Amino acid sequence: MRYGTNSTYRTMLMQNNSINTSVTQLLISEGVDYRLLPHTKPAKTIAEAAAERGVDPQHMVKSILLKDMSGFHVLACVPGPQAVDPKKVRALLGCQRMTCADATEVEKVTGLVIGTVAPLGLKRPLVIVFDNAIAAIEKVNISSGDRMAGIEIATDDLLILCDPMLADICRDQL
Repeated sequence: MRYGTNSTYRTMLMQNNSINTSVTQLLISEGVDYRLLPHTKPAKTIAEAAAERGVDPQHMVKSILLKDMSGFHVLACVPGPQAVDPKKVRALLGCQRMTCADATEVEKVTGLVIGTVAPLGLKRPLVIVFDNAIAAIEKVNISSGDRMAGIEIATDDLLILCDPMLADICRDQL
């Protein structure tokens, strides 16, 4: 289905409170409570996604796929408005230079397209690192695996499902 301002698609999401993605399939199979937050249009930024969902951008979890020179991948997750500091992730994991993976590689490695990547429902197991600040939030918002909806989930449930490393991985603000 092509997504745009398709109100029929959003209405269907709201009526069924469901969407079928690898993320939602995992949550259902694990019996985890979550709330689907439909969008009226696909979001291109964290700020747009937060506005569409009616939530605080600080409660959004931004998932960034990083890779080192040897092809090792790690999913780094930070609060929405923050930026991942690849140098901190590199130091934490003892890796060589780390850079962001491009769109093609993100889809190949995670099974999800940029803008829909969540730390759940990934194509293959990855090392996942959460910034410490995420653990301090009671409920967070992650991508549903679909550009037309997000998911609100208890942070404790997300931590259990992901089993991430916790560290300071946000870029220092000046």
